[in-house]
Amino acid sequence: MLSLDGTWRFAWSPTAHTGKDPSDPGDTWDEIPVPAHWQLCGYGAPAYTNVRYPFPIDPPRVPEANPTGEYRRIVRRPPGWDTGRVLLRFDGVDSWFEVWVNGSPAGRSSGSRLTVEFDVTGLLTGGDDVLAVRVHQWSFASYVEGQDQWWLSGIFRSVALLHRPEHGIQDVRIVADYDHRTGDGLLRVEALSTRPVTVEVPERGVRGPAGETIHLTSVEPWSAEAPRLYRVLIVGEAETISADVGFRTVSVEDGRLLLNGAPLVFRGVNRHDIEARSGRAVTRETMERDVVLMKRHNVNAVRTSHYPPDPCFLELCDRYGLYVVEECDIETHGFSLVDWRGNPSDDPAWGAVYLDRMRRMVERDKNATSVVMWSLGNEAGWGRNLAANARWTKERDPSRPVHYEQDTECEEAGVYSRMYPTFDELEAIGRHEEPESADPARDARRRALPMIMCEYGHAMGNGPGGLADYEAIVDAHPRLAGGFVWEWIDHGLEGEGPDGRRTYLYGGDFGEPVHDGSYVIDGLVFPDRTPSPALAEFAAVIAPVRMRVDGGDLEVENRWSFTTTGDVVFSWSLESDGETVGSGPLDVPVVGPLSHARFTLPPAVRAAEPSAPSGGDLWFTVTATTGSASPGVEAGHVLARAQQRRRATTPRRASARTSVPTSVPTSARTSAREQETVFVRRFDDSGHPEALGPFPIAHVGLDVWRAPTENDRFAGNGETSSLESRWREAGFDRLVERAIDVHVSDASARRTARYGSAGLDTGFDVDYLWTARGDGLRLEVTIERRGEWRLPLPRLGIVLALRAADPGSAVLEWLGLGPGESYPDSRSANWYGRHRMTVREAQVPYVVPQENGNRSEVRRLSLTVPEGCLRIESPHEFDAAVRPWSTERLERARHSAELDEEGLLWIHLAAGVTGLGSATCGPGVRRRAQYRAGRARLVLDFVREGI
Repeated sequence: MLSLDGTWRFAWSPTAHTGKDPSDPGDTWDEIPVPAHWQLCGYGAPAYTNVRYPFPIDPPRVPEANPTGEYRRIVRRPPGWDTGRVLLRFDGVDSWFEVWVNGSPAGRSSGSRLTVEFDVTGLLTGGDDVLAVRVHQWSFASYVEGQDQWWLSGIFRSVALLHRPEHGIQDVRIVADYDHRTGDGLLRVEALSTRPVTVEVPERGVRGPAGETIHLTSVEPWSAEAPRLYRVLIVGEAETISADVGFRTVSVEDGRLLLNGAPLVFRGVNRHDIEARSGRAVTRETMERDVVLMKRHNVNAVRTSHYPPDPCFLELCDRYGLYVVEECDIETHGFSLVDWRGNPSDDPAWGAVYLDRMRRMVERDKNATSVVMWSLGNEAGWGRNLAANARWTKERDPSRPVHYEQDTECEEAGVYSRMYPTFDELEAIGRHEEPESADPARDARRRALPMIMCEYGHAMGNGPGGLADYEAIVDAHPRLAGGFVWEWIDHGLEGEGPDGRRTYLYGGDFGEPVHDGSYVIDGLVFPDRTPSPALAEFAAVIAPVRMRVDGGDLEVENRWSFTTTGDVVFSWSLESDGETVGSGPLDVPVVGPLSHARFTLPPAVRAAEPSAPSGGDLWFTVTATTGSASPGVEAGHVLARAQQRRRATTPRRASARTSVPTSVPTSARTSAREQETVFVRRFDDSGHPEALGPFPIAHVGLDVWRAPTENDRFAGNGETSSLESRWREAGFDRLVERAIDVHVSDASARRTARYGSAGLDTGFDVDYLWTARGDGLRLEVTIERRGEWRLPLPRLGIVLALRAADPGSAVLEWLGLGPGESYPDSRSANWYGRHRMTVREAQVPYVVPQENGNRSEVRRLSLTVPEGCLRIESPHEFDAAVRPWSTERLERARHSAELDEEGLLWIHLAAGVTGLGSATCGPGVRRRAQYRAGRARLVLDFVREGI
């Protein structure tokens, strides 16, 4: 193979009429890298739409303004290629292109994410040949490539010349079945050649002719848990082809999806090809980084939304172990906006286009072990062309089920698929109690099929909430074969924001007249592939090992289908107020696949508890880690944690040091060391102290509003309005305070206030009581809701603005759930303990700024700056978020780079907060994750500590 990736000559035209001669080598033209998109190289601009086509719907016609790129490259046939055939291979060109060699036509093709090869044997001279490629941005193919992603054009995957020797092997089809009853493998290799072909498995010392089944005893099967591959050699007269093959069998039996006879449950993600700087021109290194991240976060499956991936990606999935639902490059979602009029899916004139795309995908990837299911496409309605594709696929490859979500009656599909079901809908499907179809026969067939969620858990912004609820339902019903979270990565493109700073851009940032805004920012990892809190949450929810501490016993659930816990290392620790007071290994008997076991904790664990220091919370933690490395996962990788509070007591109180009268200067009463730690208790006329520890106070007030999350802005399934709109209607975003009474003394201050919004008679009555307490201050806040409301609150508590020279560098330490952010419906990834980071590190850099960084079940937190340390603690758990910017600034910013620290630490202390949900596309916040209290009371102690 001769790679043609690299620098090409390039000329761009705003229309299809470029005026360029295909024989022109373009010596004076610009240069452009291949693979690349021309919009990301300074020609034209990206555009993002989710559903809408960015041009009038008039198939198969496209706009006259059809940007076109002319590519040129000088190629020379390598020595030794004089005999046989030379093929020119393109792995991805968007959207339609023509090819010439020395001005002579070589071919034309569409199918942007599909491989195509042209025979150029007779066009190459052996000298310097001019390879010309003309690529059009818009074509008839654009109507069937309306996926939810950026519209980007050009040669964005690799280009190569391939030499095919005379009497070589033209095609190979490999079927490697596994019989789970006997442990044997059945290998059949079909080879297309003019000469005899033999098949060898060197590791097993077997050999046989192509076309016949080779029986191998006691093979090690392939699965995502143990991706065992065998090297298979296909030996012809002129060449030998090497393939890495895994033995595995996919089947549907008794309404369950099975792999190698065991339940196959997808704990997967939808993945687009996308990179912040290069669009869909993704390197193998980036693909491998994705796969490794998936493996380290317990992901076992990928749906290649919504087109075949780069071929390298499937090789990585074979090797590392990921189940793949491979999807055809077909989506016509934009026709739904015109009631599906003219939809190509049911137009016989488009039949050959549809079948060509399906055939090219299946033929290219039929030997990929990781591909366990074919998908006809996405959101293209239903019609005769998709049905024909399904029938052809099942005939060509009966070893894999066919998937298509919009075959709602499962006329052709081998699995029942839904996207974004509500929790109640999913439970009904699990019980085979979904709504009936009009056709009784089809209804019965569908109910007998396994069900998958091809999309769920829309990961847009801060969210999704409710992943643990989805997983619990899947666990409870054998019919449910899991699903694929939407989606893997934010599609932010790196660029210059409105203020000139580098940031990640989304729909509308390139001046598109038609766009869908930030709906493309909906991944489990950020554009730079840094995991978001949602990925940590997903990893914890789908962990292959689950544990529960029940008194003196430990329950262990092994959720792997094929692997025992023999390689899992268990350990325990005992912590008092976050300080470790005991730890050690746990000798846990091996638990088999898909099994539970209960064990009594050893005497060493029971003995550690009585000797723990008195006072403070006592927590017992069990951790499960990997004992050895596996593909993508290092030894010592944490698989799961389980905790139990063994003792709950009131946290440490401030010491009972005699207070210094505020009317006397502190320096006259204390030594220099004491001056660092004594809390100055001077109250101003507002009824609040002037400072807390080393921090002068800029503001104290009621805290109800939050910068809306993306999920807050949408009405969830079955709802008529969004949380944000309901909260704004209730005036939570514009509360104003009116003091009712203020009383200040040397040792205390009380402020009673009423909060309300213009035009409304509802609001909150708040009582603030500050009292001197030892070497600190106690604040008791009572909040009463005023008026009749039937909606949850974003949060309910207080906010403090404290002056700090460099607020982001303040060190935040807390005792509670951490280390990541947590909300009522998204907290599985966190554990109780002592956590520490800077305030800047505690912020989550969502591409679109929004509510983030909440910490739950906090009992104590401290903020340390060079001037000193402020400790805040409570006898009751509370929610806390500490930020270097205000909620107003967080809400106002549209890109993360627009957030500037403003010399204030904003401390949000709440009695409770509302969860996240996934209303951007799915259900909203479940009622049990909504904060609906009518009255709240916070008791907070503020203590200055020396450093």
